[in-house]
Amino acid sequence: MINETAFIHPSAIVEEGAIIGADTYIGAFCYVGSQVEIDSGTVLKSHVVVNGITKIGRDNQIYQFASIGEVNQDLKYTDELTRVEVGDRNRIRESVTIHRGTAQETGLTKVGNDNLLMVNVHIAHDCLVGNTCVLANNATLAGHVEIDDYTIIGGMTAIHQFCIIGAHVMIGGCSGVVQDVPPFIIAQGNHAMPIGVNTIGLKRRGFNNEEIQTIRNAYKILYRRKKTLDQAQAEIEDLAKEQPVVQPFIDFFIRSTRGIIR
Repeated sequence: MINETAFIHPSAIVEEGAIIGADTYIGAFCYVGSQVEIDSGTVLKSHVVVNGITKIGRDNQIYQFASIGEVNQDLKYTDELTRVEVGDRNRIRESVTIHRGTAQETGLTKVGNDNLLMVNVHIAHDCLVGNTCVLANNATLAGHVEIDDYTIIGGMTAIHQFCIIGAHVMIGGCSGVVQDVPPFIIAQGNHAMPIGVNTIGLKRRGFNNEEIQTIRNAYKILYRRKKTLDQAQAEIEDLAKEQPVVQPFIDFFIRSTRGIIR
């Protein structure tokens, strides 16, 4: 089903069964599989492959040689009916790859809204990327990685499978992340270690000075006072009762399964 206002370049292949929304642009030499749904205003510039059970939202800009929804690289995958979902207003630059999920998990790889995925980013099976994130050139997410909102991943950085990266985190370029990264902090290195609070990012997103200072206090509890993780968590829980801005630390500790960088 192709909306009459959609543009399909004569050299593009759109398989029967695909759903193409209003004002969508399918450029030269693109391929769109039969189980793909692309919502209104999305642009596939040229040489883009969208395959599998894949749903792409509105007003995305997808650049040449991107591949979305293809078979993942997990050796246990045997053609199960798994999915990819991409939200709205994402910019997906050249040669980005987003692979479908595996049946052993939720069967879903998902990218939210308003993200920038720079050249050659790889998002592996079963990853969950939130909203308003930036993944710089050649950033690589292994399987089952979760990236929370407003996170920035530097170029040439690799994230180990099953890691969780908290909201408002900045990870420097050429880093290797092998454990979970709590919200609000900056991390760098191989293996990545915490180096401070993402103060500039928090100011840009409307956090006031008092809130930022409270987040810094929580960071000091976690990283500067030589407490065990249990001790630090208990103290941050007490702080959160009076200063809810640090509640994301507590929520993160509950989710964390690989242990946090320290």
